[in-house]
Amino acid sequence: MLSVPVCQRASVLIIFYLKVTTMTSRILSALLWFMLSVSVQAQVYKWVDADGKITYSDVPPPKTAVKVETKSFSSSDTSNVALPFELAQAAKSMPVVLYTADSCVPCNDGRNFLKQNGIPFSEKTVASNADQEKLHAISGGSQLPFLLIGRTKMTGYSFSEWRASLSQAGYPESSMLPADYQYPAPQPAAPVAAVTKNNNAPTAPAPAPTPTAQPQDSNAFQF
Repeated sequence: MLSVPVCQRASVLIIFYLKVTTMTSRILSALLWFMLSVSVQAQVYKWVDADGKITYSDVPPPKTAVKVETKSFSSSDTSNVALPFELAQAAKSMPVVLYTADSCVPCNDGRNFLKQNGIPFSEKTVASNADQEKLHAISGGSQLPFLLIGRTKMTGYSFSEWRASLSQAGYPESSMLPADYQYPAPQPAAPVAAVTKNNNAPTAPAPAPTPTAQPQDSNAFQF
């Protein structure tokens, strides 16, 4: 019967031990990274200097800064998905907001463009009169889609103009968005405030009938 030399058996055991140790270390590192990506929080500072320039940074402002504001961000703001540093910085300092409406082909094109380029954004839908008033107050008009990149306003969809403005705002040229990132659900441009009903309150008299309103122009929005 052949026997394996002691030194050879020892070598096999050492190699096996190293492999197990390496695998364990990788698993522990992955778990640690996941915990950090879920729980990590950062703080962004906004301040105005003596010349009136507005600055956004994760570094505390100088003592000479005025109108200092802070906001805490966590990975829960992006569905518990940690963004790459460059993308996270751009999203914090120059957030993207897209205003859209139903049956708006350019709106669909703009939305697809943002997603294909890996741009985190929030979407505001324009449907009610209140939504239209909100859009007009922000954009000065009624044309859709309307895009906000920080304070930069862009009316109508243009691939080249949107791409240039996003690059200038610090967004990467190619998508760096994690595959498991989930975009937030669209919200009305002017959300309706919830009203609490008081059952003990006296019933208000029914309003007097009003003349029939004229039908609204179906082409209120400009695409």
